[in-house]
Amino acid sequence: MRMDHEAELDEGRDSAAAGQAGHGRHWIHDVDPSTDPTEMWERFYTESEPWSGRANPALVDELAERPSPAGPGTALDLGCGTGGDAIWLAGQGWRVDAVDISPTALERAAGAARAAGVDDRIRWACHNLDADFPAGAWDLVTTSYLHSPVRLDREGILRRAAAAVAPGGSLIIIGHLGFPSWMTEPPPHADLPTPEEIVAALDLDGWRVVAARAVVVPSVPSPDGEPGTRTDSVVRLHRTG
Repeated sequence: MRMDHEAELDEGRDSAAAGQAGHGRHWIHDVDPSTDPTEMWERFYTESEPWSGRANPALVDELAERPSPAGPGTALDLGCGTGGDAIWLAGQGWRVDAVDISPTALERAAGAARAAGVDDRIRWACHNLDADFPAGAWDLVTTSYLHSPVRLDREGILRRAAAAVAPGGSLIIIGHLGFPSWMTEPPPHADLPTPEEIVAALDLDGWRVVAARAVVVPSVPSPDGEPGTRTDSVVRLHRTG
């Protein structure tokens, strides 16, 4: 892959949306790694409402600064959860396929899309991405916080995500790079690769690295309201071939 000059790692940049705190407040502890992924995530969404429902600021910032060359076309949101990113993309004019392993998460997401008036622009589907990846090609493929305390072939999923990007399209990968500053006992299962490690592991031919940077999320309160910060990673790749 070829790297743009602007894709150099920038650890000093803050997210523009300081209020987003959905991720980081609900790190999952004490889960048997052998638990069936569908069972675990369905129980997780059934027993809690973990996310804010808003789009992830890193995705909003990235597309605001560098709009997709394909314009608002087709998008695939992998691991969409309760739909914040998919609903925002639909509101920007994208036609979105949004997939998640949890039927409960998808049900909540569909309800939120109806409330936002964009349900006609989103198709929801239940997929276990390890075994059942959606077929097709999209102008934009996104995945935000593809982390799991149970079985997950993250690198394999990201490779299939890249294969699902149409020529001239983009792949955006957002993930945690560090734990919230207030967290004293991080979960032992966490795999938090750097942007450089993500790019190196994919090692794709016919792609250009548009962004590979760290971003500081400045407002990540604990469940008890203690203020904190967290560092995330943003990788954006453009398919040239």
